[in-house]
Amino acid sequence: MSVIVPAGAGRGPGDPPEPPRQTILFDAVAVAREGRVALDGVTLRLAEARIGIVGLNGSGKSTLLKTIIGLVAPSAGRVTVDGLDPSAQARAVRATTGLLFQNPDNQIVFPIVADDLAFGLKNHGWSKAETRERAQAALARLGIEALAARRIHELSGGEKQLVALAGLLAVAPKTLLFDEPTSQLDLRNRNRLARLMAGLPEQLIVVAHDLDLLADFERVLVLEDGRVVFDGAAAAAIACHRERAG
Repeated sequence: MSVIVPAGAGRGPGDPPEPPRQTILFDAVAVAREGRVALDGVTLRLAEARIGIVGLNGSGKSTLLKTIIGLVAPSAGRVTVDGLDPSAQARAVRATTGLLFQNPDNQIVFPIVADDLAFGLKNHGWSKAETRERAQAALARLGIEALAARRIHELSGGEKQLVALAGLLAVAPKTLLFDEPTSQLDLRNRNRLARLMAGLPEQLIVVAHDLDLLADFERVLVLEDGRVVFDGAAAAAIACHRERAG
């Protein structure tokens, strides 16, 4: 299994440069869906390497992630990802930004692991050889290259989650968005995924009820009724969330 160095950890003069981060801006963003307000005038600048998002069910967490990737368009205001508008330039944004859904079955399409990764890469203009190399490298990076020829329906929930993550990594994104990545995993697979996430050098924005997953993040947002009610260090944000959820 490849060794993954955490972003910003243990860097010295001879180390490679820290991976680039994107700047994601929310300018008075509102989202109204099915007669309810999912986001209500959110203004943010997200540029840190590790950003967490917490809140009760229905607080707008998943909607916020989906506006970043262009799956949900704002009803008012604007989102930009390094200057690109996800609503109008979704393909360009998704070349640098990947979303791991809560349920990996929502993003796995083909019945064989290697075929599914190749399908996710085919629209990026790479040759068949480079597509195959990228898929193999992504599986190897997560230590799951042995799954390449396996059928999706034979995999455990944890293995499916890693395959879905490999599909995102194969594109070499700058930013990874995670929507409740451990909610459907048993403790063993939860801990495995948590260790892998901790070692990823990419910029991470993570929605989670699993508060321990966010404990060492640089910044954590607390959402309530579509609004950001706290924005700060992880320990203070988690304490705020627990008190408000009380």
